[in-house]
Amino acid sequence: MTKQSVASSIDHTVLKPETTKEMILTLCQEAKENSFASVCINPTWVKLAAEQLKDRDDVQVCTVIGFPLGANTPEVKAFEAKNAILNGATEVDTVINIGALKDRNLTFVEEDIRAVVEVAKGKALVKVIIEACLLTDEEKKIACELSVKAGADYVKTSTGFSTGGATIEDVALMRKTVGPDIGVKASGGIRSYEDVAAMMKAGASRIGASAGVEIVKGEVASSDY
Repeated sequence: MTKQSVASSIDHTVLKPETTKEMILTLCQEAKENSFASVCINPTWVKLAAEQLKDRDDVQVCTVIGFPLGANTPEVKAFEAKNAILNGATEVDTVINIGALKDRNLTFVEEDIRAVVEVAKGKALVKVIIEACLLTDEEKKIACELSVKAGADYVKTSTGFSTGGATIEDVALMRKTVGPDIGVKASGGIRSYEDVAAMMKAGASRIGASAGVEIVKGEVASSDY
């Protein structure tokens, strides 16, 4: 891997509730300087980020939907995605309804994902956060299969706000389940170049991390998200 290939796979992320305008401006500047894949931010900051990145086609504006619990209704998630796209988002990371999956209400889970996919179609990529740390391996496979069936572009390991982040085992399982044509995003707890290399070797095609600058410098960050 080259420094640039690593940078271009990173969604440079800040999702903490105490995020300030200055933090978003810094995030966008760092994304431009390093040519990261995107900035990943909460919806309230999408318009500002889109303005900051309007001259950079190579750096996308990514936001989160139904975050971090995934327990909003499909209608609310669809509206949230539509609003984010109108404000300039070009990628949306939506959290599945975890409880519905565990209840095996699989039709609802698929419809919940599809509600966002249909709004975003032709306008923004959709990444589906399955929150793997809360699922059995069987549930992880089902969540990935439903995401593909609903038309998502990526499956994503984690929000970074639950009981665990990305693991090599989960990334490998997700890649095996979705095959070669769907993206796999590893997120949560990724703090070093070595972490990125391991995740990409396991099958990740995108990395979510707040430590993007440290990663491309070959350093280790002290925290994530």
